[in-house]
Parts: sequence; C-alpha cells; structure tokens
Amino acid sequence: QVQLVESGGGLVQAGDSLRLSCAASGRIFSRYTMGWFRQAPGKEREFVAAISWSGSSTYYADSVKGRFTISRDNAKNTLYLQMKSLKPEDTADYYCAAQGSIFNLKLVETPRPYDYWGQGTQVTVSS
Repeated sequence: QVQLVESGGGLVQAGDSLRLSCAASGRIFSRYTMGWFRQAPGKEREFVAAISWSGSSTYYADSVKGRFTISRDNAKNTLYLQMKSLKPEDTADYYCAAQGSIFNLKLVETPRPYDYWGQGTQVTVSS
C-alpha cells in the first residue's frame, strides 16, 4: 500500500504561481511512476503530468506544457507540481497518483493504470 496526501492548493489570481506537494508513505516511493491529474466540476479526470521513478523522464499534457513542472524528491518521498502562469481553466481538484510500472507513455496518460490515489487538493484560479 502507498498512501498519498496532496497539499498546496488554494485560491490564486490568473498569472500567479503555485506549488503542489504530494507526500507518500508506505511502500518504497522511489519504485513508482508518479502522475498528477486534475478534475474540474462536471468534467472527467484529466492527465496533467507524469514522472519516472528516477525523475529522468517526464511527460506533460499539451495544456500545461511550458507552464507546469513535475518533479520528485525520493529522499523525502515527495512529488511536486510547480505551476506558473496559472489560468482560470486550470481551476480543478488536483490528484497525485502512483503506478507500480516502468514509465511508459502509453500508460501514464490514463487514470486506470494507477494503483494509488490521493484525496486531492483544490486549486482555484480567478480571472
């Protein structure tokens, strides 16, 4: 089992920055491919970014590419999502997730391959 707890969400204005954190406990964090997803009211959960166990490989949704940066600190068992130039359309609940498979672009974009999920942290971007 892996327990994931997100933090860092809040209310910000368009153009602001925010950093989300995801603290992991339980099984060895460094063995998991990690991802961030988000879900806006009335919409399906969508992929935001993913990172390999070592941090050497990352992948982003087109909508956040160049604005968001995913990273991890395996010594601290923590995943991060640095968000810059936030837009109102970034408003959503953000979730971190872990999957026990090797980083694979065919697997990181959809929720189903992920084994563990956090409870989410809310991000609201006002215009």
